[in-house]
Amino acid sequence: MRPVSVWQWSPWGLLLCLLCSSCLGSPSPSTGPEKKAGSQGLRFRLAGFPRKPYEGRVEIQRAGEWGTICDDDFTLQAAHVLCRELGFTEATGWTHSAKYGPGTGRIWLDNLSCSGTEQRVTECASRGWGNSDCTHDEDAGVICKDQRLPGFSDSNVIEVEHHLQVEEVRIRPAVGWGRRPLPVTEGLVEVRLPDGWSQVCDKGWSAHNSHVVCGMLGFPSEKRVNAAFYRLLAQRQQHSFGLHGVACVGTEAHLSLCSLEFYRANDTARCPGGAPAVVSCVPGPLYAASSGQKKQQQSKPQGEARVRLKGGAHPGEGRVEVLKASTWGTVCDRKWDLHAASVVCRELGFGSAREALSGARMGQDVSKRYECANFGEQGITVGCWDLYRHDIDCQWIDITDVKPGNYILQVVINPNFEVAESDFTNNAMKCNCKYDGHRIWVHNCHIGDAFSEEANRRFERYPGQTSNQII
Repeated sequence: MRPVSVWQWSPWGLLLCLLCSSCLGSPSPSTGPEKKAGSQGLRFRLAGFPRKPYEGRVEIQRAGEWGTICDDDFTLQAAHVLCRELGFTEATGWTHSAKYGPGTGRIWLDNLSCSGTEQRVTECASRGWGNSDCTHDEDAGVICKDQRLPGFSDSNVIEVEHHLQVEEVRIRPAVGWGRRPLPVTEGLVEVRLPDGWSQVCDKGWSAHNSHVVCGMLGFPSEKRVNAAFYRLLAQRQQHSFGLHGVACVGTEAHLSLCSLEFYRANDTARCPGGAPAVVSCVPGPLYAASSGQKKQQQSKPQGEARVRLKGGAHPGEGRVEVLKASTWGTVCDRKWDLHAASVVCRELGFGSAREALSGARMGQDVSKRYECANFGEQGITVGCWDLYRHDIDCQWIDITDVKPGNYILQVVINPNFEVAESDFTNNAMKCNCKYDGHRIWVHNCHIGDAFSEEANRRFERYPGQTSNQII
């Protein structure tokens, strides 16, 4: 029995594209002294739909940027502290998994741990500001008691009737609603406001606006619509306009980042001489609208992809890798932002990016890190099974009957596909191996799909072998 070290290289740049507990009971903490404002340098608000004024997704403004809180380790005690920051006496509950809808921007806090008696959220333990491994599908919300703290001069609660936000956007078919195949790629642009879904006035509507809306909904691009048809149809229908003056640059990842205006409640003349904005989006390969469109896409000759995502749990997320000189490599996360991530997402046939992750959140590269140890449970005789812990990097391979020569060493993880993964192609590692009867040299190790198809064929000069020996 001889130990063989196994390692693999992992990259830097990564992203997340758009394609989607119970409370710990405890006595309510005392409200403490009267508060005049929230944590110094921070602002708090409740957002999302549907909700009441004392509940919603918790958002924090720090350094001028609004962000959310991850629901990992979130408890009722943390909800108590946050409700007091918002100007309420206590919390009656909390929500997880983005019940009030996913937010945008940074996830400011993760693994927030409070005792419930803290006066400020900054006194609670966490992973640190902006350090999170969550997505916005894990945004936490609170349900506060509808009772205000006495003397609280700045509630920090942004009421929806005064500060509207565009959080949800959809495309509604102008005709045949409910009978159209999914996904819906063409129709009226509608935004969800507190009083329901509303249309957008098309005065000043541009292709840049359509590009942003299609990207939000998971489509890589847009195409022109039959404006005359929709104008004629609009004359025969009643509409409820809630938004106008939309002016996007085209690089925005969300409609809320564009310049826009809401109609006020007392506006009687809405969208005079205009009609509802309409978009027609082009679906990517994963969202072909019909089987015929899928066949048409499959019939088109396609070269080998030059950009791919690796290491993600779901389609549309993962580490960014690019193909250059027949070798797959990674992207440094310096200056990596939502704009750059959206370019990659659209190139891959998705819409705009929802998040641009940095800090090697899906694996990191620079050096070999492995630890070998014998914990007394590993088989070291012929025919013994080996028991491996998850944190042991080195495993024993029985080469008792192996003759000296040149070989391929291959290690496969999850070979029977018993664990669900979005991509199984990087589960095999191959190395060239030489054995002289006493020692083993292992070189040219790479993950099974580390090279282009052509380079991989050059490496595999002996396909279909039943043993690993090179003649």
